[in-house]
Parts: sequence; C-alpha cells; structure tokens
Amino acid sequence: MAILGALIKGIIDISDKIISESNPIEEQEIVLKELLEKAKNTQFGQFYGFESILESENPLLSFSEQIPFFDYNSLNDEWWSKLHEGEVDVTWPGTPDYFALSSGTTGKSSKRIPVTDDMVEAIRNAGIKQVGALAHFDLESDFFEKDIMMLGSSTDLAKKDGHEEGEISGISASRIPFWFKGYYKPGEDIAKIEDWDERVQHIAEKAEEWDIGALSGIPSWIELMLEKVIEHHNLNNIHEIWPNLQVYTSGGVAFQPYEKSFNALLGKPITVIDTYLASEGFIAFQARPETDAMKLVTNNGIYFEFVPMNPDYINEDGSIVQDAPVVGLADVEEGKDYILIISTVSGTWRYLIGDTIEFTDKARAEIKITGRTKFFLNTVGSQLSVNKMEAAVQELEEAFDIKIPEFTIAAKRNPDDNEFYHYWYLGTETTVSNEELAEKLDASLQEANKNYGVARSKALKGVFVNTVKPEVFYEWSGANKKKGGQVKMEKVMNEEKFAEWEAFVKEHAAN
Repeated sequence: MAILGALIKGIIDISDKIISESNPIEEQEIVLKELLEKAKNTQFGQFYGFESILESENPLLSFSEQIPFFDYNSLNDEWWSKLHEGEVDVTWPGTPDYFALSSGTTGKSSKRIPVTDDMVEAIRNAGIKQVGALAHFDLESDFFEKDIMMLGSSTDLAKKDGHEEGEISGISASRIPFWFKGYYKPGEDIAKIEDWDERVQHIAEKAEEWDIGALSGIPSWIELMLEKVIEHHNLNNIHEIWPNLQVYTSGGVAFQPYEKSFNALLGKPITVIDTYLASEGFIAFQARPETDAMKLVTNNGIYFEFVPMNPDYINEDGSIVQDAPVVGLADVEEGKDYILIISTVSGTWRYLIGDTIEFTDKARAEIKITGRTKFFLNTVGSQLSVNKMEAAVQELEEAFDIKIPEFTIAAKRNPDDNEFYHYWYLGTETTVSNEELAEKLDASLQEANKNYGVARSKALKGVFVNTVKPEVFYEWSGANKKKGGQVKMEKVMNEEKFAEWEAFVKEHAAN
C-alpha cells in the first residue's frame, strides 16, 4: 500500500466524517445575506437598495421583488461595460483581475464575464469539496499518488487593460495551488500552448512519462486527446499506456452522449464523476456513487433561484420575461425542469446562466442538467428539451449498435411543401440508412414526449436525418477555436446558423 496515498486517503476519510450534515436551504439564506452585505456599497447595490433588502423581514423575498432578471447582454450593457471604462465598485467591490471568455453556443463574439478573486477562491474551495467527496467512492489508496491530467484551455492568459482574459478552465489551471503542481499534467509549459493541435501533440509525445490516474475535461476534448495518444503509440486502448487510470471527471456538457465512444477507448471500466463548472462559477459536482446527479454547492458564494421551465417564460432571444415566477431552494419540486438563476461573488445578479436543471433529490440539493434555454426546441409546439433528444439518440445507438457522440437539429420549413420538419445531423459512421434512423428517432420521441406526439399529428410534418462523420462536428467547433479551446457544438440551431452548418458540411464533403 502506498504510504503517501494511504495518508491522503485517510485525511479525506476523516474530513468527510467530521463534516456535519449540511442544510442547503439554511446555507443559501446565509450566502444571499453575505452577497448583499459585501456588495451593498457598489453602484449596483446602491441602485437596487441592497441595504433595505437586508433590513427587510424577508430578504429572500425582497431580493426577488426588487431586482430584475438579467442575462449576459443586459447585465453587460447596463453594468459590466463600465468596468471596461475604468470604473470601480460596479457590481462587486473593486475591479476583477480576470475576465472569462465564453462564446457559449451562440454569438460571434466572446462574452467577457468578470472573475473576481472571491470567485477564484470559491472555485478552489468547491474543488476541495469535490476531492473530499472522493471518500464516498471505492478508490484504492495508491490512486491518490497518481498524476491528474487536466485538459482545458490555454493557461497563457491575455493581458488587457490591467486584467487577464482567458477561458475559465485556463484561468483555474493558472491558479492551481503550489502543492498540487507535482500531480498536475500536462504541466505548466504544455498547458500554455495556445494551439490545440500542438498542445495535444505534445501530450501524446510525453504520455509514456506519466502515470495518469485521473482525467478532467470536456468529453469531446478528452476523447480527441485519448485518440491522439493511442494513435501516436499504436495502442489498442489508453490503459496500455496509463494502466492506473481510474477516474474521469467530466464537465462542460453532459457525458451520456459520449459514453459509448468514450468507453471504446478504454481497456477496463473507470469511475466517471460529473461536475458543473461554468464561466460564472463552480455550480455542482457528483458527491456520491449511488447517483449520477450532482450536488449544488450551496455554501460557497453562489445563491440559486429557479424559474419553472415553460416556453411562455422565455423570450425569443432566450432571456426570461420579467414577470416569470421564481422559487428558492426551499420550494422546488423533484422531477420538474427549472431555469437556473444565479447571483455570485463575481457580481452576477439574478443572472440567467442559460441551463435548465431538474432536482433528483431536494434534501441533498442534487440536480441533473436537462438542457439549455436556447436549446429548447418548441417550433410548432414540439417542446423538445436536450435531454429528450439525447435519450432518443441513445436509443438509436442501442437499436442499431452504433456510436453517435454528436448531433445537431433545426426546425425549418421544407421548400417543397412549405411545411415544418425537424432536420437532424448525426455524427456517426454507419451503414444504416437515413430513412431507418429517421423513423426510429421519430418513434422514440413520440413515445417519450406527449407534446412532440401532438405536434407530429398536426404542424410538424416529419423528420429528416443526415449522417456525417463525427470529425466534421469537431472541425466545425475547431473553426471557432479560441486560445486553443473549442466552442461547444450547438445541439439546436436556428435557421441562419443551420444554413452555415449545412454549407460547412457540403464544403467538407467536396474536399
């Protein structure tokens, strides 16, 4: 038994046992009051009367009544833009040292989201909490001596106007604590390489020098890296070079669509642990192996609110109507979709992060991400969320024994009959006909979603499927690459974006 690993595991076990059972609802009340107290003298806090909210009989209710909903565009236009003009104490005391660049899934220019020192500390604290939760997983002591491959965006941050800019994974990796650097791979020099392909090539060349026990990163990035290592060393699977790989910490997007293609790269099963780290903060992580749901981090600088998911509450641009109902953690219901709203130590206030979630265990504050507000396809009343789409795609994988790690969909009129159809592109290599895939996909969605079935009997006339190699999706994302990272592929596209995608596919086929 590895002595150091046993010591670390023992510390984790003890720390987990001595931490008393948390009360997420009480923790959230404390977090909101702390946020209001610290920001009450900012421009935002004075404008919206944080002092009066704190003095009210019910600060939680007063907070929701006095402050409107914001999305990135509205908060940036009205408030954050002042930071770029040199103003201080705008939505949070002082000025942020970092801005997280995030183009998300829409928009041609990157969002610039403030990341304060308080947020950097909050992200680090959430990471420590997640490490503590490893006590619940069946991991051998020697696991805690192995290297950890963290594959994110470049840590070579751009300096601009007294702050630094990069993607949140690059910002976080640039601020790792000194005691962790010995475990961290690919190491600081390789992590700074801006070009994605060059960085992965360096990883492949150095792979045999490392004893990797855990991987961390977006599934598509990790898959591409593993494929490159396997190809470079002429391996059958990644365990031939990293035999002690036991854990993969997934994040950024849902892991389920990648499960089959990911497992094909392994020589033996590993533990997959989901995390929810966004540009706006470390929101949740999987805390126990009995479930794949994630526990909200309720005592660490983020206050959560929840708007019941209803198309009537979402404007065409994806923002929330101001009179939409909202509930706190105490009043949510399990099994119901909610639009996630956050307020944080980076000065985001009642902020639409863009994700929809479902509570699987209210007492534990455990959730699953069910989709994106802009990925909610409701043309002609189909009311399709991304989780319903992903479940249907998974049924296709099982029915035809194929792998479909990527897909995208759009609803548009067919020029031949001027009727609405769903147009799907599936990233897969298969001999199954497009017609068979479309028929099965349509049947699965009708069975799983009543509203979709009603739409199919009325205004939604049919389904078209085209298949392309998964690499085409990666190249589409790569075409929008930022500082060595990749933009996440849109699961749902509007007609304009879909036309760009189809032109890209046609050009790829021609080449």
